[in-house]
Amino acid sequence: METLSENCVAVYKCLCDLGRLRILNLLRQGPLCGCHLQVALEEPQPKVSKQLAYMKRHGLLVSTRRTNWTIFRLAEGMNPLLEENLKCLQDLAFQDPVFQQDLARLAGINTDPADCCD
Repeated sequence: METLSENCVAVYKCLCDLGRLRILNLLRQGPLCGCHLQVALEEPQPKVSKQLAYMKRHGLLVSTRRTNWTIFRLAEGMNPLLEENLKCLQDLAFQDPVFQQDLARLAGINTDPADCCD
């Protein structure tokens, strides 16, 4: 079982990378398939998968399999520290062009999990 300090370190380690922040920003909109994240971020699959695995390993994300695809979402009952930092990220998303562009690309994608990557 993680101590409170270990839990804080895990959260901040996840938040200290721009790629992970971009993913968290998109997942605030709701669950997404890994393929949708790749398109919205304009990043290759290995890079996105590595970041998703890192955040999942640290308990920030959970995933479910749907045939060949994996759907990611923010973990239920989030760590209060993560929740507070996601509120700050929400404010940043309205100011930073990188986050705005990611959200604009996401808006142009059919993110229905039933239509993953077809």
